[in-house]
Amino acid sequence: MDFTPHTDADVRSMLDRIGLANVEDLFAHLPDRVRVVGELDLPSGLSEPELMDSISSMAVQNDDLVCFAGGGNYDHYLPPTVRSLNLRSEFVTSYTPYQPEVSQGVLQALFEFQSMVCAITGMDVSNASVYDGAGAALEAVNVAVAVTRRDTVWVSSAVAPQTRQTISTFAHARGITLVEHPVVDGATDWQADAAGPPAAVVFAQPNYLGVIESYEAAVSLSRAQGALAIAAVDPMTLGLLRTPGQAGVDIAIAEGQPLGGPLTFGGPGVGLFAVTEKLMRRLPGRLVGTTTDEQGRLVYVLTLRAREQDIRREKASSNICTNQSLNAVGVAIQLAWLGPDGLAEIGRQSAQKARYMAARLSAVEGVQMAYPATYAREFAVTLPIAPSLVIDGMARRGFLAGIDLTLDYPDLGNALLIALTERRTKDDIDDYVEALEEVIAHA
Repeated sequence: MDFTPHTDADVRSMLDRIGLANVEDLFAHLPDRVRVVGELDLPSGLSEPELMDSISSMAVQNDDLVCFAGGGNYDHYLPPTVRSLNLRSEFVTSYTPYQPEVSQGVLQALFEFQSMVCAITGMDVSNASVYDGAGAALEAVNVAVAVTRRDTVWVSSAVAPQTRQTISTFAHARGITLVEHPVVDGATDWQADAAGPPAAVVFAQPNYLGVIESYEAAVSLSRAQGALAIAAVDPMTLGLLRTPGQAGVDIAIAEGQPLGGPLTFGGPGVGLFAVTEKLMRRLPGRLVGTTTDEQGRLVYVLTLRAREQDIRREKASSNICTNQSLNAVGVAIQLAWLGPDGLAEIGRQSAQKARYMAARLSAVEGVQMAYPATYAREFAVTLPIAPSLVIDGMARRGFLAGIDLTLDYPDLGNALLIALTERRTKDDIDDYVEALEEVIAHA
């Protein structure tokens, strides 16, 4: 159980200092039900060639499914430019750029990332990323609670389930009351008389069901309640829809995986986090700024960073003391490669293909749209059979069919969430519909 670099003498010295007899005593306070009893069920060690052969044999079992699933992670085209630049040795590092004199390249890349995030969100200031979209939501709630000094948060039930679960875990630990507002016809039905007053009004644009929410409803509600408006946005729709900055949002957050990141079975991602200028000093994590050196040259530095983030943790305003530098650099490269017109074109193509697919699916017997609301590039349909059966049957036919919504949104019935990106072709959509008809017919 010892950490490898520690010698027996090191361990003995540390145990003596804290008054314990052995390493086991460190865990004596834990109840038996959560402790591991006996040996772990792990295979024996392998040599490096054996390990590589084993991994290769597993890799060839991966099915190359045509992806129609979304829910936060999307199958967008990842250009070779992003892959090749992101694999440069100066970016692929675990070191923190605390010494600006030797980290100008990484710091400049992160500064450009921040600038681009501000440009696409319409916000004033962005940090150099947080861990993922759900973590960004938690940090946004943390900011709102600190600013308003309130202990209630209003959250739309149309925010992604994983994000709501993350906020709920944080709320439980901090003694914060979480009030969820229901979904009606695919959009949030805000309850102005809910328990409060809230520190924040948290919503998604578009929401988890793909529906385009009313910015006005959420932002005006937050203003009336004296709360911060927090919007979780889909970055690939920001070239098409109004930005959170234009809508008067206080904090904009997003999962940045669609920009410069592969799916990789759901991670790692990168959390985008941008705020208005008045909240700049509340930013979690890192903020890269510019200054001049003694010779008057432009240089990049970490700035507005409290020591509590790293040292006096009990007084810290955030639990984020690092970021996702490599993934953030990937986002910057992808956005530079796309440009404003490219980002808008991806949004248009995704939306157009979603409408074509919705029309095709609506002609399948027993399939219909789950709600009448306007959607962006993701939508839900109800099926005549269980979504789990459809997902399994479609996988056998080469498709990742979508996300089963029956657990998180039981009121929708046998609902399946389907996402479109610019990578899906007309043939992909037509083949999907044909395969779905077969699955339903043979159920």
